[in-house]
Amino acid sequence: MSSQREIAVMANLLQNNDIHAEINRKHFEHNNCLAVNMIGSPGAGKTTLLERTLSHLKEKHSIAVIEGDIFTSRDADRIAQHDIPVVQINTGGGCHLDSKMVEKVLPEFQWDNLDLMIIENVGNLVCPADFDLGEEFKVVVLSVVEGDDKPAKYPVIFRNSKVAVLNKMDLLALVETDLDAMKKDIFNINPEIKIFEVSCRTGEGLQEWVQWLDEQVRQAKGKNA
Repeated sequence: MSSQREIAVMANLLQNNDIHAEINRKHFEHNNCLAVNMIGSPGAGKTTLLERTLSHLKEKHSIAVIEGDIFTSRDADRIAQHDIPVVQINTGGGCHLDSKMVEKVLPEFQWDNLDLMIIENVGNLVCPADFDLGEEFKVVVLSVVEGDDKPAKYPVIFRNSKVAVLNKMDLLALVETDLDAMKKDIFNINPEIKIFEVSCRTGEGLQEWVQWLDEQVRQAKGKNA
């Protein structure tokens, strides 16, 4: 009986989350802004990837960031150094952002001519996977040092993502990760997913990633114009 109650509670949480996600989605669409939900485990390199992405794209597009963390504003402080509007959400123990949290901070941004909103979720491959924030698509960031078994162990986030960024490629030779096996599992889970292999330290693969994201922003502007 207890498990049935837990399932019902979870279903209600997701239903309520979906209501606010649609509010957020309409807000992004009304303001002609592409919203991206970036997800990955702690230490995957999400914030560093975000910094490198901002450095490449901030002269082309107007960008803002929502940072999700359990505690501290350290990631938001790093993003602010790039002269990018950023709002920190601290969950106070929660393992993911939800759509209502995002909805509450949207009024803090200036929406005139904002092209791209990147939401960096709390570091976690599990909890954020099922929670729609109103984004256009999810990006999962996985460092190769985490091991090639991670996609098979945490398939939901790969199934729900449009893009997988395999980060820290410069460290691949130092670990026993089988890159081909990792990518095979990812494609078995989601044959349509786009994979980028990058190193934020050396710059390997970053150009391909930012060019693709640039195209997504331009397409979204044209679609919603």
